[in-house]
Amino acid sequence: MTETSSKDLPGVIAPPPLIYLAGFGIGFGLDRLRPIPLLPPSITHVVALGLLVVGCVAFAGVYAFVRARTSPSPWTPVSALVTTGIYRYSRNPMYLGFTALYLAATAWRNTAWTLPLLVVVLVVMQWGVIGREEEYLERRFGEDYRLYKSEVRRWL
Repeated sequence: MTETSSKDLPGVIAPPPLIYLAGFGIGFGLDRLRPIPLLPPSITHVVALGLLVVGCVAFAGVYAFVRARTSPSPWTPVSALVTTGIYRYSRNPMYLGFTALYLAATAWRNTAWTLPLLVVVLVVMQWGVIGREEEYLERRFGEDYRLYKSEVRRWL
């Protein structure tokens, strides 16, 4: 383990769940003003439940951090580079899970408004969270992180 300064953090712009909630909240508000259905009503809940199951990958990501005894919080320095469990397949399983949960809520609510906002959410996530976290992990773990990054895809 490498010593880390409490000031050596990724500097993300906001908590990732809050970014997803903000996008969905705006879309939900627009839907209340002018509903635009996304799916036939007969399949909304089936699609939503399927996406909810996929969204559980976020919990697998948190579990991997807990097992490695490091914090998933972007405001706490990491003490380990997590490359096991779900992180063998995706560098961002928590964000992949949040995206699936966002889509599950979109299907459950049956609103088209949240889809274009998801694009905005993902751009904000890339610029304000993922890019900053990747720079931080490269500073923190150097060649180990660069090797991991070359072997494991960002999303899937």
